[in-house]
Order: sequence, then C-alpha cells, then structure tokens
Amino acid sequence: MKNPVRVAVTGAAGQIGYSLIFRIAAGEMLGLDQPVSLHLLEIPPAMDALNGVVMELQDSAYPLLRDIVPTDKPEEAFDGVHVSILVGARPRGPGMERKDLLSANAQIFSAQGKAINEHADPDVRVLVVGNPANTNALIASHNAPKLDRRQFTAMTRLDHNRAKTCIAEETGAHVNDVRRMTIWGNHSATQYPDISHCTVKGRPVVDLVDEEWVHNAFIPKVQQRGAEIIQARGLSSAASAGSAAIDAISTWIHGTEDDDWVSMAIPSDGNPYGIRDGVVYSFPVTCTDGSFSIVPDLPIDDFSRERMSATEAELFEERDGVADLL
Repeated sequence: MKNPVRVAVTGAAGQIGYSLIFRIAAGEMLGLDQPVSLHLLEIPPAMDALNGVVMELQDSAYPLLRDIVPTDKPEEAFDGVHVSILVGARPRGPGMERKDLLSANAQIFSAQGKAINEHADPDVRVLVVGNPANTNALIASHNAPKLDRRQFTAMTRLDHNRAKTCIAEETGAHVNDVRRMTIWGNHSATQYPDISHCTVKGRPVVDLVDEEWVHNAFIPKVQQRGAEIIQARGLSSAASAGSAAIDAISTWIHGTEDDDWVSMAIPSDGNPYGIRDGVVYSFPVTCTDGSFSIVPDLPIDDFSRERMSATEAELFEERDGVADLL
C-alpha cells in the first residue's frame, strides 16, 4: 500500500470545499490506488460546520481516506502536506471596492504562504482557487521564500473547461473532442479565451465557427460565466469550481494527454510570449512528471496580442495594490 498523500483544503466547510473534499477522498484527484489524508482549514466561526463535514467523511467510509485533520490553525493545516488547495477567501461585501477586496485577501494569503513555507513538504504543490486567484497566488508565493514560486499556481482550469464546453456546443461535438484550448491572463473578466490554436476532432475551430460568434458570444460568455451562474442560482460556482480544482491537480501530477495542453496560471517570469515578469498569468502548458512547461512558439495575431496585454495590465494593477506584501 502506498503512503498517503497529505492534502490541505482551506475554506473546507464552504460550498466549493464541500463539493471538492468528498471527491478527493474517493480517489478522483490522485488516483484510485492512492491513499489520502485530509487537512481541513477553516476560520473559528466555521468550525462547527467543519465538524459536520468531518462526520460525513467518516460516515462515507472511504477506503482511501487514512485520517482527517480539522483545524483553524494554519500551521496544523499545512503540516507536512504535499498538495494545498487554497479555496477560502474573503468575498466582496457591500460597499467594498476591488482594492478593498485585494487588501483583505492579501492578509489571508500572506499568512497562509508563510505557514506553507514553514510547515509543508518541501515539494508541495499549491493551487489557489480563492479570488482574486492570480494575485492571491502571487502573494502566497512571495511569502514562501524557501519554495520555488513555480510550486504556486492559480486556477484558470474552470475557465478552460467552460470554453471547451462552449466550443463543443457550438460545433455539435463532445467536449472530449476539443483540444488545445488556451486561457491567457487573469481569472477575471479580462481573461482571454483563445481559439486560435484550438481543434475539434483535429480540425481548426477557426474553420468551424463564425468570427462574429467568437467576438460577440464566445469570449464574453466565458469571461462572464461566473456572473451568469450567480444571477441564475443566487450563489457562485461551487461544483464546477471543485471539479476544475480536481482536474488542475490531477493534470499537474499525472500529466497532460498527448497532443494537448491545459491552461494554468503560473509565474510569468521568463515566459516566451512577452508578458512582463512578476505576475501570475495563465498560459497554455503541458505537464509531465509533476512539472509544467509553457507551450512555446504559438503564433500570436494582433487581436490576441491586444487582449493578452489588457489582462496583463490588470494583473500589474492588482500587483501594485498589494506591493507592500511582496
């Protein structure tokens, strides 16, 4: 029997955490032969709810679940963990401006970065889900000087999955037929879902869809899908976000499929596409043996460059707002 992989999930009693934790325990993220230990972090007022989640995990009798560590202390939550999924974040409240949200979350993710730095396994992989995810990942990584910043990523896999589904629906294909989709930039309304290199059953998507649909329907829909879901159900994406987190970690560890890539928000330092160093930016990547590499040499047209630069500018604006914590 393999040794258990220790997985930390923050905001563990929240909607996304609740959608995520049971699937990890069932083996959907790391494999059906991989035991796991769950380290579940919550804020003190949510500990009663977290204890209820723990009871449900126990009652589910998962064969792969070795132990559960529920806590409101970051040093306990990240002790010896191999994978950290940072879901918990301060939501925007009434009257809060974006800079206020950035400042509130900066405090959370700087503290968690320090705790990961001091207590996690040296080879830990960190996925930031809580928004603003890219800049939260940047903050956490800067507060973990013992670790390589490439151990910190932010989740644009949800946007990637949304874009693939839109393309599949428009072309009458199955989502599994859609390959080489790219999300550039920030997990926000400035992100750029790029079909320039995307294929359906080996055929270029640009030959299968109208340019007007791409510009006026597809791109805005992917950018605004989260808001659309909030309007429809009165709550933000939870199950789809949890599913995307599982996809992101699973691909990072087990690798991408041949002749395909995924979108990951990673440190922009030294990238081949002219994005300035110093932010966490989503690129097309391939994963092998637990590491990732940016797909090189993709031609970038003027339309794409303009949108890639716009989302880059937003990320640097966010960075400037938390500069004192970097």
